[in-house]
Amino acid sequence: SQPDTGEQALEITDTLVRSNAIDVLVVDSVAALVPRAEIEGEMGDSHVGLQARLMSQSLRKLTGSISRSRCMVIFINQLRMKIGVMYGNPETTTGGNALKFYASVRLDIRRTGAIKDREEVTGNTTRVKVVKNKVAPPFK
Repeated sequence: SQPDTGEQALEITDTLVRSNAIDVLVVDSVAALVPRAEIEGEMGDSHVGLQARLMSQSLRKLTGSISRSRCMVIFINQLRMKIGVMYGNPETTTGGNALKFYASVRLDIRRTGAIKDREEVTGNTTRVKVVKNKVAPPFK
């Protein structure tokens, strides 16, 4: 379904997980989960940390439901660039640190090139880096 707000989307997610009717649920994308206050507010209003707060509150609620239902929830997110970073990684993800903390597995998937059949692009070559893995022994 296509919810209007981030709260609505995460409430639907929780309902589906609790129903035990599905095994895999994909939320695409975390960056598109806009909090209700941001939608109802004026165009220039500052909404610092609203999305992070939304993700933190809903993930606290969701993790218990997910572990009881044995359902896999996949959150797709986007990389954003931090402005004015001189040292460290300038890339960051939207939605605060809650998703990084609560995730069992985190994958960094990047496109490295195109697969061509003569001149027509038929696919992509990708590089997948396991950033976090709490479900398997390390370095295997």
